[in-house]
Amino acid sequence: MSKPTSPTAFSFGAPEAVLDTTLTSYLGVFLNPHGDYYAPPVSLTGLAKLLRANAHHGTIPYFKRNMLRKFYVPSPVLSATDLENAGFDYLVFGMCYFQKLFNRLGQIVRLQHIPALNMRRMKALDQFCLLQPNQVDPLAFRPGEIIQLKEYDVNQQIYGVPQYLGGLQSVLLNESATLFRRKYYNNGAHMGFIFYTADAQLDPEDEQSLKEQIRASKGVGNFRSLYINIPGGKPDSVKIIPVGDIATKDEFERVKNLSRNDVLSMWRIQPALAGIMPENTGGFGDIEKISRVYYENEVVPMQHVFLKLNEDLSNPKQIRFLNPSQGVGN
Repeated sequence: MSKPTSPTAFSFGAPEAVLDTTLTSYLGVFLNPHGDYYAPPVSLTGLAKLLRANAHHGTIPYFKRNMLRKFYVPSPVLSATDLENAGFDYLVFGMCYFQKLFNRLGQIVRLQHIPALNMRRMKALDQFCLLQPNQVDPLAFRPGEIIQLKEYDVNQQIYGVPQYLGGLQSVLLNESATLFRRKYYNNGAHMGFIFYTADAQLDPEDEQSLKEQIRASKGVGNFRSLYINIPGGKPDSVKIIPVGDIATKDEFERVKNLSRNDVLSMWRIQPALAGIMPENTGGFGDIEKISRVYYENEVVPMQHVFLKLNEDLSNPKQIRFLNPSQGVGN
């Protein structure tokens, strides 16, 4: 009589942390210990990288920037390119910057957009600096040379923060769901059950062969069928105990849809304007009415932010926007 083999169990590796971030931790604003400028309350580099984390979070600011540009009347003082780039900074970082360029008489002849990613507010009042790659000392601008437009923040008044900051967890959840799904398919461990044998009269060689076949279901060539023939085996010698079918019954679609809706809400944009396919035959309604409401509630307030630049410009050089009823700017 052969000696019974001991129970055997194995798993397909340990869990992996897909994403770990403390980007949303609000630490306040402090002077940089190695420079005479304040550090932003939120990582600007992190906000920029998050644009690639989710399809909608990465494209909606471009749409809102285009709407700002659409109704702008180009001016020699502020080009359409400078405006749209500053608008994108304002949407992503909650602030944007313009450098005043003067003529010999000390008059402003042009406003030039300065990327917000590396701009910092200095300790001196109304003075800013630009961090330079591979340089220890930042490039300091003269007091009053930079115009800063920013979102209001109740915690501090030095930097602006984006309006969508409270919805970043949904962006990260959407990304995590996608990364997990990709890792799941790339990993290929799709069995999702416990393969249980008892009194199956397997000799060590057959047991080892069976283990190898189960392990072979991982990776390329997954979802394969497995044939077992046990001469003299009992009806209950082999049992398949399901523990979850992630391939078909998980909540991937639900997580993606819910987090997507959060992303649309944090950007305050209608699905019809975000490229979402309607899930019902009725669609999203009258797209023209939706566009008009969006213009009144989102585009006009953003225009008012940039019209503050006129406080530094003389009357002939002030910028302006067209109303849709007046036509569209070039």
